[in-house]
Amino acid sequence: MKSTLHSNRPKSRRDFLRTILRAVCLVMLGWLASMLGRRYSSCKMSWQIDPRKCIACGKCSNACVLTPSAVKCMHAFKMCGYCNLCTGYFTLQANSLDTGAENQLCPVGAIKRRFVEDPFYEYTIDDKLCVACGRCVKGCGAFGNGSLYLQVRHDRCVNCNECAIARACPSGAFRRVPVRAPYMPKDHLLEQDWESHVENKG
Repeated sequence: MKSTLHSNRPKSRRDFLRTILRAVCLVMLGWLASMLGRRYSSCKMSWQIDPRKCIACGKCSNACVLTPSAVKCMHAFKMCGYCNLCTGYFTLQANSLDTGAENQLCPVGAIKRRFVEDPFYEYTIDDKLCVACGRCVKGCGAFGNGSLYLQVRHDRCVNCNECAIARACPSGAFRRVPVRAPYMPKDHLLEQDWESHVENKG
């Protein structure tokens, strides 16, 4: 009987203030957790290849913990000359400038060639086939505009603490970049320095 009377008594002002204080504390804790989470994610880093340092050595194809590699070839269309004779697509000893496998530089046929209008051709990368061997990147950089380049694809990369490819990279092209700006597009390097790009994304 005593406990029933106690539970039915009207709440005092002290009880009311205690409830309000508890609610405020919960809101503050939620806000603090949110801010800490946001700060943590903004500091999080991921691996990426600096196109200015990459020498397309081929290590990306076999040093990655994933098979096929998380590194894929990308194409900076703004830099491309849309050439009929693309040195990123054709071998130097190509018999003819057509899509025959014997004429292609890529060992897995990951570059697709499409006629646009005379004398222009478009070259796109089938990233499901790309094995990051870097042959096309080397060919395009040596004789073309350098529009083909390698990047770590973050829809595949598991973001190891110590990247196996970074360890094997002879030119030190692998670096840590903020997850908010995880790619280093080569065409962007024509316009402004990458560091400013990262700052602007923040």
